[in-house]
Amino acid sequence: MNKAPRQTLTAPIRRIRFAYVALFFCAWTSLIAVRLGWLQVVRHSDFVHRAALQQQRTFEVAPRRGMLYDRNLRELAVTVQVDSVYAVPSELGDNRASAAEILAEIVHADPRDNFTSQQQMLARFNASKNFAWVARKVDPGIVDRLRELNLKGVYFQKEFKRFYPNNDLAAQVLGYVGTDDIGLGGLERQFDEDMHGEPGHMLTALDAKRHVLGSEENQPMPGENLVLSIDANIQYMAERALDAQVEKVKALHGTVVVQDPHTGQVLALAVSPRFNPNDQKHMDSSVLTNLAVSDVYEPGSTFKLVTYSAAIDAAGVQPTDIVDCQGGAMTMYGRTLHDDRSDHFGRVTVQYALEHSSDVGAAKMALKLGNLKFYDYMRAFGFGDRSGIELPSETRGLLRNPRKWGATSILSMAIGQEVGVTPVQLVTMVSTIANGGVYMPPHVLLQSTDEMKGDPRLKPAAFRPSNGLPATLPDGAHRVITEMTSAKMRMMMQGIVTEGTGRQAALNGYSSGGKTGTAQKIDPATHTYSHTKLVASFAGFAPVSNPAISVAVVIDTPTAGSEVQHYGGAASAPVFAEVAQQVLEYLGVPHDQPLKTKKELTVAAKTEEAGDAPSENTADLNAMFDDVNSLPADDPLRAPQSNAAPAEVAAIEKPVAVTQKAPANGKTSGILDMLPAKVVAAFHGGDGTGSAAPDASAQTMPQKAAPAVEAKEKGAVVVDAGLRVPVPSFEGSGLRGVVERADSAGLRVQAVGSGLAREQVPAAGTMVPAGTEIVVRFSR
Repeated sequence: MNKAPRQTLTAPIRRIRFAYVALFFCAWTSLIAVRLGWLQVVRHSDFVHRAALQQQRTFEVAPRRGMLYDRNLRELAVTVQVDSVYAVPSELGDNRASAAEILAEIVHADPRDNFTSQQQMLARFNASKNFAWVARKVDPGIVDRLRELNLKGVYFQKEFKRFYPNNDLAAQVLGYVGTDDIGLGGLERQFDEDMHGEPGHMLTALDAKRHVLGSEENQPMPGENLVLSIDANIQYMAERALDAQVEKVKALHGTVVVQDPHTGQVLALAVSPRFNPNDQKHMDSSVLTNLAVSDVYEPGSTFKLVTYSAAIDAAGVQPTDIVDCQGGAMTMYGRTLHDDRSDHFGRVTVQYALEHSSDVGAAKMALKLGNLKFYDYMRAFGFGDRSGIELPSETRGLLRNPRKWGATSILSMAIGQEVGVTPVQLVTMVSTIANGGVYMPPHVLLQSTDEMKGDPRLKPAAFRPSNGLPATLPDGAHRVITEMTSAKMRMMMQGIVTEGTGRQAALNGYSSGGKTGTAQKIDPATHTYSHTKLVASFAGFAPVSNPAISVAVVIDTPTAGSEVQHYGGAASAPVFAEVAQQVLEYLGVPHDQPLKTKKELTVAAKTEEAGDAPSENTADLNAMFDDVNSLPADDPLRAPQSNAAPAEVAAIEKPVAVTQKAPANGKTSGILDMLPAKVVAAFHGGDGTGSAAPDASAQTMPQKAAPAVEAKEKGAVVVDAGLRVPVPSFEGSGLRGVVERADSAGLRVQAVGSGLAREQVPAAGTMVPAGTEIVVRFSR
């Protein structure tokens, strides 16, 4: 009998179970996929960063800062490698406080250095887990002591440190660099971006126990090197002479600028007192400012060089012309301008008025020009505008537009009041007169280069005095006065040294020319002049016939000695003499005058006049202070003074014009003193014995025989043919000698060419009417 088939009841159950299992695995797989996507896609960068923190460390590798060289490639600022100390706080663990205490005992040597104190160090340890500085750029001895401790979590890193081999030499020019290699002053600040370079990076791999497995470094790009126009030897000479004088007269500070008049390159820029950029922890913030470019003062009588140059160049004034100084006082629009109380000049030559710093004489020169033309010459000489020198925080000075002048402002500006200048502007003005009348913008930078010392492509640029201007003038150069005006001014400025107020600026074996200045400082609170605080200055050049250097000296607030010793002729002129003498001999400039013995120098020193005295102060100071508001926003005179600037430096310190004492009774000018007694007597109607005195009052300079000259239209001149004089022989003489001898003979000179006199018309010995113009051809 066949049995019925058995029914299977498990098949549906198995299919359902399989479906459940498959669904579970699909869900599980989906969750894993989502999780992996979350970790590997969404959180990828986060985990990479966390892994990098655990497995490797990245350091920024500082670039080597560019070098600073003088023109002879002597290092002025270099970069050396030193050790810095850092800690990893996470590795210090709970020992952070004790580690900070131990480390501070070693590295915290200066109580004023809060960065390395225990409290500050512990605060940095608690603020970070992976990195905290212990001390930056420490001495090798301290590093050795820390290495001996072998503290866990304390490491060392090489860093670059700025070092100045000459300590405080040219400190205000070079500036200094902060701990983070950021320029904070001088050229270091001005060219910080170029000198800093591009940083690199170093990647270090670590194992689980924080051991270094290897590193990979991206090399940094070093900064550019700068070659300066400064000569370190000349800079040292200027600083030494300036420091000695500042100490001698107990001055607040002083400035000396030495410049090449033919190129505008600054050979030395000295400020006293200075600071040591290697010792930043003990810097005095009051001496960080570069006074040569950032602060102004009233130039006083040194500004008369601008007045006389403009009058000779534009108003037809001649050094031999007569100016009436009116007994030392003149009144205009209710204001009376006085010479020094001991000076009561009458009718004197223009040259004599400048030599003895007559305020009345200078004012009359300015009146011949008028406001607009006088202002144009002041601007052409570079006043009232930035010079463009490669130093930070340069001010343009103070020079108001003629529309803002008062009725008598032209009198004040003629004698150096109501105008504010910088020492760099002053020396550049003198260089303009010295080089033949062309304004050359001042510069302190010669070149920027990637080459280092030792590279044959980088060559020194030793200074050699030139005989003329460069063939291609730089941007900003322009003619201010003619070559003839320049020659006449150089002759007159030499007279200031030989016969006038600047006798203490005389050199041994070299001729020199310049101008003294003494001024009372202005109290910025009361807008009045101080009766006790003076600024003494002197600006000049040497030698006169072919100037090799120009020098400006400014001594602020001398206090030691008598009042006379605070004047420009006594306080600043000797510094010029010392610096110029040493620099000219260092450069090997040939002597143009006979050398004097020590005995002769001693006798000459005893006969020198003390100098000049401050002029009467009647300038419109309120208008001058108001002019500060029109300065650019970035001008240091207008911008708030930083903490680095001293309070007294922030004030506008004004010098005032200077005047000189009249000569002794009957004393003739320097030119007449050099003539034979018979010639002088002939001009004055004497007997040839030298005893005859001119028919003039004691207040009037003795006059030479003046020809009767009548000016006609179109520049024609008619002279009196009744008075005839012999034409001197000028052959072999320089321009100054020719002008002096022609002036003594009552003749005029038209110079052609340069060098020494070779030909003349009319010939020597010819009898010609007084006032005749002699044509003299010069050649080298």
